[in-house]
Amino acid sequence: MQYLVTGSQMKKIDRYTIQTVGIPSEVLMERAALAVADEAERLACNLSAHIWAVCGSGNNGADGIAAGRILYNKGYKVTIILAGDPQRGTEEFHLQRRIAANLGMQIVEWKDFLPGRCDILIDAVFGVGLSRPVEGEYLDVLRVMENAGATKVVAVDMPSGIHSGTGRILGAAVHADVTVTFGFRKLGSVLYPGRGYCGQVKVCDIGFAAGSIRILDGEETVAVTFGPEDLNLVPARPEYSNKGTFGKVLVVAGSENMGGAAYFSALAAYRMGAGLVKILTDEKNRQIMQQLLPEAILATYRTDEMEEEPENFYQKVENECAWADVIVLGPGIGQGTGVYELMRAFLMNAYVPMILDADGLNAVARYPELAKYFTENIIVTPHMGEMARLTGLTVEQLRDDIVAAASEYSLEHGIICVLKDAATVVCGRDGQIYVNASGNSCMAKAGSGDVLTGVIAGLLAQGCEPWDAAALGVYLHGAAGDRIRERDGAHGMLARELADEVGKIAACRAV
Repeated sequence: MQYLVTGSQMKKIDRYTIQTVGIPSEVLMERAALAVADEAERLACNLSAHIWAVCGSGNNGADGIAAGRILYNKGYKVTIILAGDPQRGTEEFHLQRRIAANLGMQIVEWKDFLPGRCDILIDAVFGVGLSRPVEGEYLDVLRVMENAGATKVVAVDMPSGIHSGTGRILGAAVHADVTVTFGFRKLGSVLYPGRGYCGQVKVCDIGFAAGSIRILDGEETVAVTFGPEDLNLVPARPEYSNKGTFGKVLVVAGSENMGGAAYFSALAAYRMGAGLVKILTDEKNRQIMQQLLPEAILATYRTDEMEEEPENFYQKVENECAWADVIVLGPGIGQGTGVYELMRAFLMNAYVPMILDADGLNAVARYPELAKYFTENIIVTPHMGEMARLTGLTVEQLRDDIVAAASEYSLEHGIICVLKDAATVVCGRDGQIYVNASGNSCMAKAGSGDVLTGVIAGLLAQGCEPWDAAALGVYLHGAAGDRIRERDGAHGMLARELADEVGKIAACRAV
């Protein structure tokens, strides 16, 4: 597990390390500069490279000057370019500037700079501290940097112009090939669009105090993300077991001609390790379901039965809820006659974890009173369009701060919210935040979301706590997509292949 911090959180850790622990800021800065210089040198390949270090007047700029000085001492052609008003610089900025001047380095203020050859550009203008739109001279600086023609760009801590907490572009931003960040990865480097500007992110240890992340405990939530090292969170498979050991998943999905959604969710639940999966679907899907997934138990209902035989229908719902350890409700159920009663019946009778997805969420948006049946067992998995319908916000408003949007919905209803986007966010009812760093655009295909729902259900069936199942399911789903792209390319993935790959990823768990 990796922590993802905002700029303000990182500043608190920085102050704690310097003021309380007593590690001098110059020590941290020199180690940061060495990490940036090492990366720039790796990209430069030879001493003939022309390097620009474009530096603001804060400590990020001081890091950039120090990195430029290290490269200069190795024989590279380095120009230090000062953006903004140097007279308003921090103490560390003035120290690094004096050292560079004492060495006879070329230091030029932006207003006097005449652009020329640039092979490697070190972006040290803003770092993590930017919180308002870039304008004036700084806007000109970032635009010239973007058009400098550099072979490679190395960003110091964060690409300039990207908000370190939300990933938003604040007016303009610099595209980096590599972002060298310090201590902890920044939240805005995982969220889009910032993630697309960071290139490869390298997290470098520069000497922050061990356990310094704990100073944030009790004050604010620190987001996390998973990586391959977290595969041991996948439930183990004990040798002495049977199909009942691994749980029973009920998938309530698929209106007439929409059986694919039920199939993908059920298949993914089985691939994730569930012992028994039952599909409850429209009677007209019976034949196709039996052919697609004969391993699944099949139960059906008729749309007219809700009105014509309500007692039988509600008894059926009660029986199915009593059978299940986990319920998936919504994929492909449509928005036609009977959807409201179907949703209400299951929400009233379920006492096990339930994942609401797709048309189930559209029903809640259409009939907001359904939300009054939400309990702490509910996990919702909206994509951005569905979330817009649930909240009344526009997609653009949601994207301004996707973490805040998911967190507010989760806390308002006391549920877990999995808000699906290019970087999916999971927010828990107790304030937890997970931001996914796996996955890619080859997964933007019909059925992919149904697979994710099934993966989460399979984890719940095997005993995972709801928060763990939601976050881990999102990671595994994305990791499976990454494997498929690496093996087969970015265009041809199908949802059923994603479900199949999840099982192979899970098999890699630590023994």
